Amino acid sequence: MSSPPEQEVVQDGRAPAAAPVVPRAAAPPVPVRPGTPTPLGARFRVGPDGVAGVNVALWAGGAEAVELCLFSAQGVERRLPLAELTHEIWHGFVPGVLPGQRYGYRVHGRWDPWTGARWNPAKLLLDPYARAVDGEFTLPPEVYGHVRDWPDQHVADTVRDDRDSAPFVPKGVVVHDDDDWADDRRPKTPWADSVIYELHVRGFTKLHPGIPEELRGTYAGLAHPAAIEHLVRLGVTAVELLPVHQFAHEDHLLRRGLRNHWGYNSIGYFAPHAAYAASGTAGQQVGEFKRMVRALHAAGIEVILDVVYNHTAEASELGPMLSLRGIDNRGYYRLQNDPRRYADYTGCGNTLHVVQPHVLRLITDSLRYWVTEMGVDGFRFDLAAALARSMHDVDMLSPFLAVIAQDPVLRRVKLIAEPWDVGSGGYQVGAFPPLWTEWNDRYRNAVRDFWRGALPDVREMGYRLSGSSDLYAWGGRRPYASIDFITAHDGFTLRDLVSYERKHNEANGEGNRDGTDDNRSWNCGVEGETDDRRVRALRRRQLRNLLTTLLLSTGVPMLVAGDEMGRTQGGNNNAYCQDNETGWVDWTLLAEPGWRALFELTSRLIALRHAHPVLRRRAFFSGRPHSADGLRDLAWFTARGAEMTEGDWYAPAATLGMYLSGRDIPGRNEQGAQVLDDSFLAVLHAGHRPVRFTLPGPPWAEEYEVVVDTGREDQREAPGTVHRAGAPITVPARTVLLLRVVG
Repeated sequence: MSSPPEQEVVQDGRAPAAAPVVPRAAAPPVPVRPGTPTPLGARFRVGPDGVAGVNVALWAGGAEAVELCLFSAQGVERRLPLAELTHEIWHGFVPGVLPGQRYGYRVHGRWDPWTGARWNPAKLLLDPYARAVDGEFTLPPEVYGHVRDWPDQHVADTVRDDRDSAPFVPKGVVVHDDDDWADDRRPKTPWADSVIYELHVRGFTKLHPGIPEELRGTYAGLAHPAAIEHLVRLGVTAVELLPVHQFAHEDHLLRRGLRNHWGYNSIGYFAPHAAYAASGTAGQQVGEFKRMVRALHAAGIEVILDVVYNHTAEASELGPMLSLRGIDNRGYYRLQNDPRRYADYTGCGNTLHVVQPHVLRLITDSLRYWVTEMGVDGFRFDLAAALARSMHDVDMLSPFLAVIAQDPVLRRVKLIAEPWDVGSGGYQVGAFPPLWTEWNDRYRNAVRDFWRGALPDVREMGYRLSGSSDLYAWGGRRPYASIDFITAHDGFTLRDLVSYERKHNEANGEGNRDGTDDNRSWNCGVEGETDDRRVRALRRRQLRNLLTTLLLSTGVPMLVAGDEMGRTQGGNNNAYCQDNETGWVDWTLLAEPGWRALFELTSRLIALRHAHPVLRRRAFFSGRPHSADGLRDLAWFTARGAEMTEGDWYAPAATLGMYLSGRDIPGRNEQGAQVLDDSFLAVLHAGHRPVRFTLPGPPWAEEYEVVVDTGREDQREAPGTVHRAGAPITVPARTVLLLRVVG
């Protein structure tokens, strides 16, 4: 099949600019062999005849020709046409190509944006299956498939740009698949026992004083003993890494002198983001990432990746041509009825067309690769509802969810859905099928509203504290289907939640219009930082209340890096572009007694959770008596010490007592014995005045021992106090008491 002519005329009759002359190498003396259409990507291998080289395979449905482009260390390009085409996969075997080789593709075809066809061989394209990437996307005009400065903006994206993009874009790197994971021991922490810690590889390590400066901000930095020591002391069982797939910075950020810090702008689903590697050698980031995973596993910590398969960095029809758009725009992306435009369920300009078999294959191949060859333990899917859409609507029987459910590798790892997108019908909290857990934003909203005094009654709080059975008690799902969180990367930090009522995103350069206005926060009387000791003490108390509530709730708690020691972003609730002190963890906070005490409390609460199965139940509460004395596994009390009636749930209240029975925990341990534990009473009082709370008497308890008292700055003074059951105690304003049943 011949290549298209060098010059084309676009439909509006205007001719594009001539392509510049670029360095080109002579044709190779050894012809490209046929190779095989599987596996996709560029894979180094030694053939049966002992000849080493690389097999390349690229799905490019509808393309007229494909060229493999190899680049020397000096940037000289050698173009090799791929003559073999099997089931829309272009493939070949190139003898003599070794690991470390930099490469890309040029794909030929029609330029007809009005029908969704956007092939442009002047643009060097990143292999979707590239295992490593060398270089950084900077987005000059040459990397756009269309002429960006065309005077008629109504047809700006329809005029083809024929300037060569190769000098301006990163290249894929051939890597050697020679790693053996036999010496790695995955922690395999059960869901119910998990405590997740969301962190950013660069932001968590960039300022850490115990990490050598040359390793800060990198995978090697996260693998350093100083970083792991903090995680172990805190007691978390898994880190959830903000996106580490190769990503690109958006054009509008680069023009403002900013960068995408969070990384939700993926372009390489197999490649670890190169900028997070301490090694400057192309391809070395793969080995560095694997060593990081091994180090975390050795410490008993699982690795969960936040993955962005719903859209790519190529944005809308006005975005750059980096990979999929130039390979087969109509095959990879959802298009509108007007195929010049993209269907956008993500708010990022495009949406991957996951119902297409080759797109579904790309995603599942990527997921399996990160599990089997990179060692990760699970995934959190950004805007997962977009992946669950069939042709238009969200469908829990969609091809994506069906494939995941039957895949022998993927169905065994941790799967977390962000259960919404920005399209119609995209909010799907509680709707994902078994195997899946979900970010539970109803938990977040209820806890925030309770502690700021904005809940009309305590019904919602009761559901959220006890595992959200109203959302997840169907289809065999368990309480750990709920990922309980109060903060996440997106929004205020925990400290900012009690310090600001309004967002302060001016540094993002968008006129403070970005970021949500629904913060459900309370600034304790003063907006922002203050020297007022009473306000500062109240804020620290509120932080203790929020963290204690989270870690006593049934479900899987998720913390955000730095919240355990009072990290602030200065009121910025959308710090996605703040790759600076705003977006990095400030480790000097641990030297301040108040914030150090907050860390110690958080660590102690996690340890309590690990020690007591009643705090991490594997089955929902029944609320019915199961023993001769009439005790229930879960009971709720008013401040009067009486069990709550139906009317109490609907009445305005700032106080809630939750009794957790350790004598009635469903299931048995590994030895087959009944699981028994202590029983606890948690008293949550969000009122601004103290309250007299009568402790439930027999048969609930004879006495109660104080385990946690958030009214105290130093928790070392709290344990040990014993109160007689049936007697009233004074609970200070805005306080959580956790009491262990004695007798």
